[in-house]
Amino acid sequence: MWNTKVCIILFLLFSTLSLGGQEIKDRPKDGEGIYSFLKRHNRLTQEDYKAFIKLNKNKLGKNNELKKHHTYIIPSSGSSKAESKEGAESLVWNEPIFGKKEERVELLNNQLKGACFYVVSGHGGPDPGAIGKMGKYQLHEDEYAYDIALRLAKNLMQQGAKVYIIIQDAKDGIRNDRYLSNSKRETCMGEKIPLNQKERLKQRSDKINRFYEKDKHKYNYCRSVFIHLDSRSYHKQMDVFFYHSPKSKYGERLANEMKRTFASKYNTHQPNRGFTGTVSARSLYVLTNTQPVGLFVELGNIQNQFDQRRFVLSSNRQALANWLALGILNDFKQNR
Repeated sequence: MWNTKVCIILFLLFSTLSLGGQEIKDRPKDGEGIYSFLKRHNRLTQEDYKAFIKLNKNKLGKNNELKKHHTYIIPSSGSSKAESKEGAESLVWNEPIFGKKEERVELLNNQLKGACFYVVSGHGGPDPGAIGKMGKYQLHEDEYAYDIALRLAKNLMQQGAKVYIIIQDAKDGIRNDRYLSNSKRETCMGEKIPLNQKERLKQRSDKINRFYEKDKHKYNYCRSVFIHLDSRSYHKQMDVFFYHSPKSKYGERLANEMKRTFASKYNTHQPNRGFTGTVSARSLYVLTNTQPVGLFVELGNIQNQFDQRRFVLSSNRQALANWLALGILNDFKQNR
């Protein structure tokens, strides 16, 4: 009897040890990349990502793509403890600047890793910019430019980029309303925005340059993106205009890539409309007085009833942000 009990205890002990040492393996579902695959297994940090690459490097495709029908080793749950350690880079985090409904940011991929962006929405604070009218509502340029800038910034973050949002509103995050209420709360990253136009432009340019002095040693691709809406006669419908600093080789390249990206999207979604957006050099203050390569974008005429539809629908504002992000990604790939 005693020998029987000993054998049972030893069997249970070795079974437990064996199970504890077993590797967890799984196959990816259709459409899953590494990040979504790891998320499904509650592996949420960059440490988990690195461990996964190391464990499965011989089974991954080009650009670390998962192969269908292949079985992959899941990193041990111990590596997820790194999420709580100082300095661990999480795959999911909160950015309150995007607002309560949109503050959750999930790292979807690392396509823009090594890139740094300074996203600047036009005007703000005491200056609302151009003002259009739709029925009884006023459309303020700074509010719509800010919403698109936030959407662009979030998109870039989700692809692994470092992003500075230069003009900020502590209350207004990403909004899905048609008519965005105007305020004067915007700051230049916490600093009051001057009323004088030149001082206002100098403030945001200086802010970018201070960051860039450090960032240029850490990132191999730094770009400033200035987002505006234009104001012309209400009869004048216009496409998106892209401006770069004179003699800026890489600014011109980015602007042309943006034009190609937007033309392609318009051909897909509005094939009979055509796209007449242009690229040109402009000696704008923020382009000539900032050190990183810069792109100045005018997204349409806020006075024109057809262009207004481009802004008042949140789905259209998101599409504009997505296309801007895609143009940036296409340009970034050329930089490698």
